Amino acid sequence: MEASDGYEPQALEARWRKRWAGSGRYEADPDGRDPEDATFVTVPYPYPNGGMHIGHARTYTVPDVYARYRRQRGDNVLFPIAWHVTGTPIVGAVERLKRGDAHQLDSLQNAFGVPESDLRELETPMGFARYFVENHYEAGMRRLGLSIDWRREFTTEDERYSKFIAWQYETLLERGLLEKGLHPVNYCTNEEQPVTTHDIYEGEDAEFQEYSLITFRATSDDSSGAGDEDREPKPESERTVYPMATLRPETVRGVTNAFVDPDATYARATVDGEEWVVSFEATEKLALQAREVEVLETVLGAEIAGTRIRNPVTDEEIVVLPADFVDTDSATGVVMSVPAHSPDDWVALETAKARTDDLIEYGIDPEEVRVIEPRAVLTVEGYGEFPAADAVAEYGIESTSDPALETATEELYTREFHRGELNEEYEEFAGAVIEDVRDDIRDHYREQGVADAMYDFAETVVCRCGGRVEVAEQDTWFLRYNDAAWREKAHRAVANLDAIPENTREQYDHTIEWLEEWPCIRNYGLGTRLPWDDAFVIEPLSDSTIYTAYYTIAHRIRDVPVEDLTREFFDALLLGPESVDEPDEHALELREEFEYWYPVDYRCSGNDLISNHLAFFLSHHAELFEQAKWPRGITVMGMGLLEGESMSSSRGHVVLPGEAIDRYGADTVRFFLLNSAEPWQDYDWRAEAVAATRDQLERFWNRAMDLIDGPAGERDLERIDRWLLAHLQETVREVTDAMDRFETRKASQSAFYRFEEHLKWYRRRTDLDRAGARWTLRTALETRLRLLAPVIPFASNELHERLTGEPAEDVPWPEPVPALEDSSVIAEERLVKALLEDVRDIVDVTDTDPETIRVYVAADWKREVFDTVVETGPDQGAVMGQVMQNPAHRERGDAVNDLVADLISFVRERDDAALETLAGIDERPVYEASADFFESEFDADVVIDAEDGDPIDPAGKASQARPLRPAIYLE
Repeated sequence: MEASDGYEPQALEARWRKRWAGSGRYEADPDGRDPEDATFVTVPYPYPNGGMHIGHARTYTVPDVYARYRRQRGDNVLFPIAWHVTGTPIVGAVERLKRGDAHQLDSLQNAFGVPESDLRELETPMGFARYFVENHYEAGMRRLGLSIDWRREFTTEDERYSKFIAWQYETLLERGLLEKGLHPVNYCTNEEQPVTTHDIYEGEDAEFQEYSLITFRATSDDSSGAGDEDREPKPESERTVYPMATLRPETVRGVTNAFVDPDATYARATVDGEEWVVSFEATEKLALQAREVEVLETVLGAEIAGTRIRNPVTDEEIVVLPADFVDTDSATGVVMSVPAHSPDDWVALETAKARTDDLIEYGIDPEEVRVIEPRAVLTVEGYGEFPAADAVAEYGIESTSDPALETATEELYTREFHRGELNEEYEEFAGAVIEDVRDDIRDHYREQGVADAMYDFAETVVCRCGGRVEVAEQDTWFLRYNDAAWREKAHRAVANLDAIPENTREQYDHTIEWLEEWPCIRNYGLGTRLPWDDAFVIEPLSDSTIYTAYYTIAHRIRDVPVEDLTREFFDALLLGPESVDEPDEHALELREEFEYWYPVDYRCSGNDLISNHLAFFLSHHAELFEQAKWPRGITVMGMGLLEGESMSSSRGHVVLPGEAIDRYGADTVRFFLLNSAEPWQDYDWRAEAVAATRDQLERFWNRAMDLIDGPAGERDLERIDRWLLAHLQETVREVTDAMDRFETRKASQSAFYRFEEHLKWYRRRTDLDRAGARWTLRTALETRLRLLAPVIPFASNELHERLTGEPAEDVPWPEPVPALEDSSVIAEERLVKALLEDVRDIVDVTDTDPETIRVYVAADWKREVFDTVVETGPDQGAVMGQVMQNPAHRERGDAVNDLVADLISFVRERDDAALETLAGIDERPVYEASADFFESEFDADVVIDAEDGDPIDPAGKASQARPLRPAIYLE
């Protein structure tokens, strides 16, 4: 196929894809280069439970840019990929598809474009996964030009990979870092098994909380069966419990009443042998939390309203009131009211008082409610006796439905927690600040038998299978991330890490510090069976901690019979021959490649994974490998928006990479994604901006082709050529430094946009048909193509090959050429630009069309003063002491003092290197050499004079000249 001179990205990109695939260009093997010259870069393996969208494209392109860069720097680079299918999301998707779930079908057909004829292929879990791997992920990655070593791909369902994971867990078990016990977990009520963050469809950021259940009891024997005249009344200690959940146990002394939803369904149930009244939803939650629950009867909340119950802490009797704001799906559905310290409760109680006549139907005496008074249990600076009342007044809240209520409540709770001091009635806790004693108060109440515990979410959480997720206490296997020795190693791994950006280091340490036990198994799903109990499957976040090590040998371990992949085999391979008595020879051969590539140099991953996957990644490496094999660097990735809104596959609000590439070309997609924000920043895909990027690349292509097709020119350089080439050397340094730090936006901005600004100036300043100009422009183009090759590899390689005969990726990364570095010529041209802008400003302000422009360069004595300021530093007293030693300067008086003040301000704004350069510049020849340029710009005569050279000065402007800032007069 003949190459066209016009910019046809789809055609040229297809040629390069075919060329790369046929040559095995990115297949990396140990090749004799020192392991120190090997770079191993990874990205989380995709979970193919749906299609690839443009957010994924950015995630995978950032490490590709770094991989391409390191290859041009001479490294042997490994960039592999695999497919994560562990767990139940794919299984759930298949089940929803098979039962004809409309939402699932809409997502598949409308968001990801699956033809109806292909749906049958998706009716098995691995068929589903393979479809999206082959038709979306792999196809999309190849079209984007990702430089992946495809020989090493695998899935987490592969038998050999499972042997590798089994080795890891047998080793952790032996080291005492796996335990079995009762543990609260996220639990899918549909799948009836624990789930983790990656399985969550809605509420993935929700964390369950441990509530204190305060055991309020009925003041009379109102248990089911009441009315049986022969039955002895129960003593109060055995009467029905109305458990109320709180995260603020210190406020129990301030409870004035309770609330229930009169229209909701409640249950009388035995819970661990006691009779409780809770919402019907709560009975299901409690049953999941290792309690024996039997529902005796269900009743409406209206039947509970009016019940008198006793506060177990204060021994006071309170009444249960009806309220429509009660959420029966939150904790027990019976809510204690603390109006002094809760804006919600203050408003609710005031509302009840205003409608007391409505309470008669519940058997409640209106006067009993009217006399309820808030009870303060703490003081907090900035609030009165009843802080909740102040908060409500401050926000002007009038009803329980006011949106400001949540803000007011959160603000008050935070202030009371950090600054609230308990009242005297708290005895040993009196005067203490809440944050110092909350846990102690909770434990004190539990020891007294007036409080229990319950776990719950603060929001609805839904599994990817569609099932409701609740908190369950399960007898499960969990990883002991809270083990002190393991935690200490993990912190050392963080200290060892190049964290990009640096401010993420604290987040890793914070996560490692709060990690406790982590449930690591499921009852079913894809993945690796627990080696010592194949009734369980290792969950997705737990089987993806050290899989980067598997990449190093994935393409070669296929030759090893599965039955040979014993624990001893992996001990020898990953820990070394000294770890076993008789190391397997094949394991030792594979170890050579593992040793060559490991550790991971950089891992690129979403910043939302710091709190789980990345912390686990560091922890498991720190435990299982010697320090030399710990990860060297992690670069986190920001999130993507689409036209200003969050992307959502379920809503069809996504852009598919294939569609974007068809429309704009892969280079445009890559360039926009990398140039719109640094990797760790959020970005926004906007069609209009992407189209503009496509136009910019086309203009770049066309200008490049004009140079390629024209004469080569000669190295006959003028001052303006040296200026452009000096900027080219600066650009090489800027781009190299940026690429070393994964600053892909800064790199592409410098190589493309900022240098384009230099070119615009250059085109104004010179005759582009000169032989020296042709040579300069072709030299700049060649260097820029090599700098841009990691970012826009298709166009860069094509143009570079047309220009030089070699693709850009096959030649070394540019290095600054010392002979072309020239800070003086850059500074001189900056003076020319500044003078042009000053003249332009005067022309615009005065609305003048000058015939003559007179430029006055500062007198020699002013230059002497400037030199003194540079040598002495920006200290006015010291400078004046030096300057006034000259009798001529003393005679000039205030003029010298004013000049020194101006020059000190000028010097303070510049570093020593810049000042040294400026001090060496003779201004007048610079302006004289550019006089023709000024004349062409303004269609006027230009006269360059020295202030002290007896110039023609009709308006007395010459005296206003300053060093490096000439005076100007227009005629």
